[in-house]
Amino acid sequence: MKQLTTRTLAEEFALSGTAADGWQARVGRSWRGWTGPHGGVIAALLIEVARAAAAEPLPVRALDLRFLGRPTEGVLAFRATEHAVGRSTVALEVRAEQDGTPIAAAAITLGRTVETGIEGYTGTPAPAVPDPESCAPFALPPEIVPVGAHFDIRPAAGPLPLSDADERMMCAWIALVPNVPADAAALAILADALPPAVFPTLRAPVAIPTVTLSMHLHAEPTGSLPVLVRTVNASTGGGWSVDDTSIWDRGGVLLASARQTRRVLG
Repeated sequence: MKQLTTRTLAEEFALSGTAADGWQARVGRSWRGWTGPHGGVIAALLIEVARAAAAEPLPVRALDLRFLGRPTEGVLAFRATEHAVGRSTVALEVRAEQDGTPIAAAAITLGRTVETGIEGYTGTPAPAVPDPESCAPFALPPEIVPVGAHFDIRPAAGPLPLSDADERMMCAWIALVPNVPADAAALAILADALPPAVFPTLRAPVAIPTVTLSMHLHAEPTGSLPVLVRTVNASTGGGWSVDDTSIWDRGGVLLASARQTRRVLG
């Protein structure tokens, strides 16, 4: 799974400032998901804009994203507003538009690292699974999900998608193609890399797009990709589905947890 070249996500999506004190990025067709640009990519770009707009380069602590429209591949425009919350916390409101139409809005929290008298806790340890080199690759069909070509997925536990299984869970080592730093923006993409967690119970794909995505960072990534991603279906019913996702590094440290609310369109 080792890749020789590394580029940033800002470079991959040509993220740049504009004359109107905003930012813009281009999402190509290869990053398309089921119905449009991959939701994790939109989340990652919102994080990148927040980091670029912040007055101080503080670690990303949380993302709270709401989709407001359906984007298409092409240029997206972004605006950010920064709010200082005390001496250690900064909140940024970031909005994405396309051709003047709102696409997504997010609140992104940055926070200073400080020492306290409370004993540290690193969170739930990673499940015992084989190393990524021992796991066979699994490819999402590019004719259905073009973004699958950007994911190196190695299932490590649980059933596969569309296998008519009883378990609503998937667990896999995942890296990105091209190789990028394992930062908060990359983790946002990987939190949305696996299909909806109900997919192992199905025999044919169904459109289940993301409506909201929240992600909480537990530790700053210090290694490289791949990371271990496990997604579990918390509930499904009435045309809605909620998934919980956890991400660990190769050392078993919990890096991030995420929750998605999805619409079931099938």
